[in-house]
Amino acid sequence: MIGLQAGIVKLDPYSSQWAVRFASEKRRLSRFLGSARCRIEHIGSTAVPGLDAKPIIDIAIMIPSFRRLPLWIQRLGKAGYSYKGEYGLSGRHFFSRGKPVTHHLHLVEKDSLHWDNWLLFRDYLLAHPGEAKRYSVFKKRLAARFADDRDAYTRAKTPFVTRLLTRARRSLEETVDSPSHG
Repeated sequence: MIGLQAGIVKLDPYSSQWAVRFASEKRRLSRFLGSARCRIEHIGSTAVPGLDAKPIIDIAIMIPSFRRLPLWIQRLGKAGYSYKGEYGLSGRHFFSRGKPVTHHLHLVEKDSLHWDNWLLFRDYLLAHPGEAKRYSVFKKRLAARFADDRDAYTRAKTPFVTRLLTRARRSLEETVDSPSHG
């Protein structure tokens, strides 16, 4: 089951259905976007097996540029997504779908730092289950504390996420610098 009322923080145990729901939504979005050049990825906690998460599927779409943004907004609107603007994150256009909300969609341009960070964070947690477990435990504490204030929950987890991203970058650099990659 997916979906959560706006502003509420409730974490569900990981469900393999989240990956299934993403794959289905990716196919559906591809029909609405037609031949548009883009890349669609499952991001956020629902993309990491074993990680508790808000039951909302996070989707990132990377497009060549925002030059034709009104067309993208129109196509995503036809797919049932409500446009919210940058929604506090410069360089990202945000959409939601469902009542209660079942999907968040983040639209960014090629070479976006947001895109790089989302994929790095997801891939790092996938490769480091211990880090994912620590993150899950931390999020559960925050969810209990900020159950009715999603903005406060997000602000409170930001330093932890930033530290994990720093570790992920360091781990990536070590991999690239290792002799087997030289």
